[in-house]
Amino acid sequence: MLYLLALLLPPLAILLAGRPILGIVIFFIWLPAILLSGGLGHPIFILLAWLIIHERSTRWLSRD
Repeated sequence: MLYLLALLLPPLAILLAGRPILGIVIFFIWLPAILLSGGLGHPIFILLAWLIIHERSTRWLSRD
């Protein structure tokens, strides 16, 4: 579910993945980047959100 949310709102997905400070910082970088570049930087933020979500899921699964 978070992977789908990362497609539309990467900062919110990062926030919900358990990184609240990083999510807020990314939001303040993401919003001007989207407005100024016309959306060209959006795939980078999606990739960042997917990596953070994946890191969270692998970290959670390795807690034995």
